[in-house]
Amino acid sequence: MLSILLICLCGALGLHGYTHHLFGTTPDGERAVTGGRTTVPAQISSGGPVIDAAPAGDRSVRPKPRTIALTFDDGPDPTWTPRILDLLRRERIRATFFVVGTEVAAQPALTRRIVAEGHQIGVHTFTHADLGTAAGWRRSLELRQTQLILAGAAGVSTPLLRPPYSSTADALTDTDWSAIRAARASGYLTVLSTLDSEDWRKPGVDRIVANATPRGTAGQVLLMHDAGGDRAQTLAALGKLIPAAKARGFRFATVSDAVALPEPVQPASTVERARGLAVIGALRASDATLAVITWLLLAAGALSVLRALTTVVAARRHARQRDWVWGDGLPVTEPVSVIVPAYNERAGIEAAVRSLVASDHPVEVIVVDDGSTDGTADLVESLALPGVQVIRQANAGKPAALNTGLRAASCDLVVMVDGDTVFQPDTVRWLVQPFADPSVGAVSGNAKVGNRGGLLGRWQHIEYVVGFNLDRRLFDLAECMPTVPGAIGGFRRSALERIGGLSDVTLAEDTDLTMAMCRDGWRVVYEERAIAWTEAPASVGALWRQRYRWCYGTLQAMWKHRGAWVQRGQSGKLGRRGLTYLLLFQVLLPLLAPVVDVFAIYGLVFLDPWRIIGLWAAFLALQAGLGLYAFRLDGERPGPLWSLPLQQFVYRQLMYLVVIQSVFTAVAGSRLRWQRMERYGSLRTPSGPADDLAGVGN
Repeated sequence: MLSILLICLCGALGLHGYTHHLFGTTPDGERAVTGGRTTVPAQISSGGPVIDAAPAGDRSVRPKPRTIALTFDDGPDPTWTPRILDLLRRERIRATFFVVGTEVAAQPALTRRIVAEGHQIGVHTFTHADLGTAAGWRRSLELRQTQLILAGAAGVSTPLLRPPYSSTADALTDTDWSAIRAARASGYLTVLSTLDSEDWRKPGVDRIVANATPRGTAGQVLLMHDAGGDRAQTLAALGKLIPAAKARGFRFATVSDAVALPEPVQPASTVERARGLAVIGALRASDATLAVITWLLLAAGALSVLRALTTVVAARRHARQRDWVWGDGLPVTEPVSVIVPAYNERAGIEAAVRSLVASDHPVEVIVVDDGSTDGTADLVESLALPGVQVIRQANAGKPAALNTGLRAASCDLVVMVDGDTVFQPDTVRWLVQPFADPSVGAVSGNAKVGNRGGLLGRWQHIEYVVGFNLDRRLFDLAECMPTVPGAIGGFRRSALERIGGLSDVTLAEDTDLTMAMCRDGWRVVYEERAIAWTEAPASVGALWRQRYRWCYGTLQAMWKHRGAWVQRGQSGKLGRRGLTYLLLFQVLLPLLAPVVDVFAIYGLVFLDPWRIIGLWAAFLALQAGLGLYAFRLDGERPGPLWSLPLQQFVYRQLMYLVVIQSVFTAVAGSRLRWQRMERYGSLRTPSGPADDLAGVGN
């Protein structure tokens, strides 16, 4: 489905780019005539303006004496074409309008008026392309699409063609002649001009009249314009030229009347009309698509900047409150029950348990083996560490394992930690200090990536540091923390029991639990000094499975707790602040990511590429600024940020695709199964202060 949508989007933008940004904007007469003329027949270059390059023999015809074929190029224009038509109707004159296909598609009603009032229609290509220099495929496209649009808009077809940038017959070059012959093979008669009013120069009304006035009595094909800019001078010049020419005995006619040809414009077939309407519909759809995308991108850009400013301001304010004293100011010293759910965690469980036992705060460690088949429980028991209890149960899932540990816990404060996570000696102590405030029900710690050696690990390290030190600080200040991570979270046992423990109805039990506590009126806070080192996925496949589960579980939790949007108190803060933030920045904006990337390619191809590159550089600079600030807040070295540009090209796309697939999975009503990450045991037991642990892991 995503592929189909992207193909449709690329098609719409490609069509819009072709029709709007490959349009020849140079006026017809402004092009300098260059190139040889060795292949142009003498009888053509010295002949009339209406050319039939037929296989039976090249020939041309001139208008009858004292006859002016009045022709207009580049329209129809919604402002000037109607005024010119009004003038022609008053003067009872019929003219020939050589129209541009894209303009006809934009003004079908005006095109129908031209035909209805007896004027002739001619083709001036689809996008005002120079047929002499265009490739063969584009020549065919330019002519064919214009005919289809004329059929759809006005129900007619015409063999009359005026190539853009053409002038008189004696100015034809070899490339021009090649294009004329190719057009004749498709059934077109080429109509050049004998008089150029040069109204495109806007030289003044009198100058236009002088340029357009015949010097003798010979018939003329007069070139004027009803579009391409302000045509007030053209309109005023016509008001003077027509009476003056009539007074001299000239009459005005269509091209076919002027050269005594049978009526060339004929009704289009029903099939051609239907196909033409389809082309017009596609053009309008492409215009609408670009308009919608433009507004969406403006909104997304504004939201991104607003998010950056808001998170930085919030993070700065939160950092200034580092020395905030919780509750009555007395430190929390009561013992803590640490629950470690484990399923096939043999690779990293020893480091995790040893780090917990080494805590400088009194703890009891409860390892709940959830039906492991790799000897996880046996390994923990063989360590014989003091204060460590092992509980075995049949495999029932992580929420069930946590509930089992909760029932076995003897302390009023509980810490939940993943089996691949390593604590520092002071982590538990910092994590429980906010419980001095009786309104605090849960505390989120600061999870860090330990195995950050490769590119993938480095990118996840950047993501963790920025997310924890900007977003979580904002959530804390706004009292709408949506997630206490499974890697490190502290809970008040009474709060857990009041909401019924952990639920297994979502794949993000930590997010579901946190939202349930917020809705129950508890405050959830962030303590950045409580640091835990976790093992991040080491392969793209493992990363995809982990984030897919996280994202899908978050969507489930958001849907489950959607009632918070209309509730009051702490629940309302979660709904209107936290859930809205998640919806905007973790669901809707990622859904727009492919659109942004496709539009960037569109801009590089059809717009000013330097402007697009500049916008991308500004976006990257914004991300780098946020990263530097987050790294400074967290006391991390900024070295890994050198990979940020590559992260935007690769890692960002991967994360956006995860969100998109999760959303489509949820909309389709599919049920995603648990995705367990493969463990490598890359973390070691910490043995020093935080400053000495920056290089923990590989």
